[in-house]
Amino acid sequence: MKLTKSILLTSAMLLALPGAALAEYPERPITMLVSWAAGGGTDAVARSLAARIEAELGTPVNVVNRTGGAGVIGHTEMVNAKPDGYTIGLASAELSTYYWSGTAQFTAKDVTPIALVNLDASSFNVAANGEWNDLRTALDAISSAPAGTYKLSGMGAGAAYHLAFAGLLNSQGIDPNKVTVVPSQGAAPGFQELAAGGVEIVPSSLPEAKAMIDAGQVKSLAVLADERLGAFPDVPTVKEAIGTEWAGGTWRGIVAPVGIPDEAKEKLIKAVDAAWHSDEFQSFMKDRGFGVIYLSDGEFGEYLATQHERNGEIMGLLGLRKRD
Repeated sequence: MKLTKSILLTSAMLLALPGAALAEYPERPITMLVSWAAGGGTDAVARSLAARIEAELGTPVNVVNRTGGAGVIGHTEMVNAKPDGYTIGLASAELSTYYWSGTAQFTAKDVTPIALVNLDASSFNVAANGEWNDLRTALDAISSAPAGTYKLSGMGAGAAYHLAFAGLLNSQGIDPNKVTVVPSQGAAPGFQELAAGGVEIVPSSLPEAKAMIDAGQVKSLAVLADERLGAFPDVPTVKEAIGTEWAGGTWRGIVAPVGIPDEAKEKLIKAVDAAWHSDEFQSFMKDRGFGVIYLSDGEFGEYLATQHERNGEIMGLLGLRKRD
């Protein structure tokens, strides 16, 4: 009895001490999930941003690649992670497509938006020693060839870059289903498949293609943007290449599970804001040619809702929508 009272008294005294108060968030390392393979654009943006967030919060931010299922595995983990603020993710545009394609039950409403940090135009990349030297020649070849003659990789069917590519074909009166998708866990393995001759096309951002372009293994026939990208001045826009305007690509943003504590959410919002606006991150994005855009939590949430509806419509037009 005396021992029990002694333990209770000691515990009460410890709790009363200032140092015994609950530690403020964050008190341990944070995990940042990435749904795509190391070496790709999402991974590169995540690692640069994580380093800056780590500096702001004063705790390690570890990037962990959870690949598989055309990004479904990683995004599912972002949605289902314990909502304590210690697991966040760099979600990509595929978050707003999985529901419509029937590959996942969740939608963008099932995450807590922290900030949109990047918006990248897609590009039409082919092997440097391939048969096509310009976009018009490539599109004419696809149009006249039997379905399945040409293949693309770098993502899963229905992913953001696939939708941008399919939309380009559709705008030219070409059935987008004529080109077969060879699924991969991101641009890096997609370019490996292109170099090996297994596919003819990899739609990706130009920064993701840069290493292969610099190595002389890949050439980009056009960027799906309204204007040429400053970091890639030699790559024409679709309008410059074929006389028709067409733009499309992907976005990336920091999200957390629904239900994280308000303290964690507010500190993450402030840390990501500061990290994004840092000279180091801005220089990295500019040097690599990544598109920079920033929308904080509320605006990002509105953007996610718009993307969900838009992608549902596009996928319905292309025969990729599995849900009403």
